[in-house]
Amino acid sequence: MTYFYEILIVVYLVVALMLIGMVLIQQGKGADMGASFGGGGSNTVFGSTGSGNFMTRTTAVLATLFFVISLILGNQTADKEKDIDELELLGVPGIEQPVSDIPAADKQQPKSDIPN
Repeated sequence: MTYFYEILIVVYLVVALMLIGMVLIQQGKGADMGASFGGGGSNTVFGSTGSGNFMTRTTAVLATLFFVISLILGNQTADKEKDIDELELLGVPGIEQPVSDIPAADKQQPKSDIPN
């Protein structure tokens, strides 16, 4: 199970980075208006409208994968008991009270400097 979890974490990170990249590559909706008035940005590799369809579908697939993997990882870690971390055991020790082995009757009363 741990190998599946570790592989899922790696896939999750790759999908997240790809999703971020796809969102940053896409043009905003206002960019098409500038291209229609004679801007030179309309000549792209996929054509003037082809890239939007490919990129939006890819972004939707990556977002769905990201969501599904998030649910799977959350489900796997929800039932797992937290293991005791050895670093947490290295905390600052508390102040210990000295234990007296002398019974209460044998203890001497403190002497006062004032005579009776």
